[in-house]
Amino acid sequence: MKFHYFNILLLNIPLNILIFSSHVYDKKNACNSTTPHVPKTKTTKIPTIRLLCECELYAPPNNDYPEMKALMQNFDRQTQQRFHEYDERMVEKRMQCKDKCDKEIQKIILKDKLEKQMKQELTTLETKITTDDIPTCVCEKSIADKVEKGCLKCTQNFGGIVAPSSGVLAGIVEGALSVWKPAAIIAAKDAAAKAASDAAIEAGIKAVILKIEQFLKPFTKKEGLVNFTSVVNKSNFKCPTALFQNAKELLRDSCIPNKETKSTSVFCNSVIKYRGESTFETFAQAGATAYDAEFGTKSVELEAANVGAVEATYASYQTAIIASIVAIVVIVLIMVIIYKILRYRRKKKMKKKLQYIKLLEE
Repeated sequence: MKFHYFNILLLNIPLNILIFSSHVYDKKNACNSTTPHVPKTKTTKIPTIRLLCECELYAPPNNDYPEMKALMQNFDRQTQQRFHEYDERMVEKRMQCKDKCDKEIQKIILKDKLEKQMKQELTTLETKITTDDIPTCVCEKSIADKVEKGCLKCTQNFGGIVAPSSGVLAGIVEGALSVWKPAAIIAAKDAAAKAASDAAIEAGIKAVILKIEQFLKPFTKKEGLVNFTSVVNKSNFKCPTALFQNAKELLRDSCIPNKETKSTSVFCNSVIKYRGESTFETFAQAGATAYDAEFGTKSVELEAANVGAVEATYASYQTAIIASIVAIVVIVLIMVIIYKILRYRRKKKMKKKLQYIKLLEE
């Protein structure tokens, strides 16, 4: 019979199991056959025993293959490499543990030595000395030292970089405001003058229209009445000649003579023919008077309002700049005070450490 075992050490090893009968291979496999001892005088039946034969079962049949040799060599090489790496890691860990233990031992020895020397010799120094005041050779930094050094760096950077740069920026902004203020005041005055002129023109036009309406009241029931208030606009309300020409153009049809009487209407005679341009001088004078009065009042009011707005804006900017400068100065002072306190503490601590180191050297 033949059985196969696979995937053992990445090899296919056939296992041959041969079953033999002892009565057939009695002489060949005498080492594996057991026959009970029977006296010669008696005739007994020899029992048949079936046993496995040692036929080099554990000898692989493919040792002579080059692929198998290469595979085995690769496996041995990788195994040796892994063991070598493991040994190196273990050596490194042992060295680290040894260094740590040596440091701890040195620390303990140093503390004991300092305590003995302080008890014997340090009579002039303070007696209340804790273990925290004893210098050690350990390079690890505590959280307090890290915070202290961070505060020192922040204070130096803030006082040396931020504060001067803030002052420069404040000066630049102040210069820009000093240039902006006159230009803003001029622009405010121009805007006030324009707004006052518009309001005065409206007032002048209204005054001329009101004067014309008062002039037309007596001619309400007369023939040929024409309301010529539409000829008034912002370009001619102060000019009697322009008003007369526009009204004459508008009343051209109503001033045609009658075919029967060969005469024009009373309205046309009163407005155009007899009085002429002198009628419109009163209208233009009323418009000019209203314009001057309104312009004088509005220009003062609007200019004061606009200039006041500019001054208020400038004052708010000035207040903001001053407040920012004061805040920066206060912050700088606080940081300088913190820096001085921390520096004093560091100097005191370093002085004490130097005393201990000097004592150790002695």
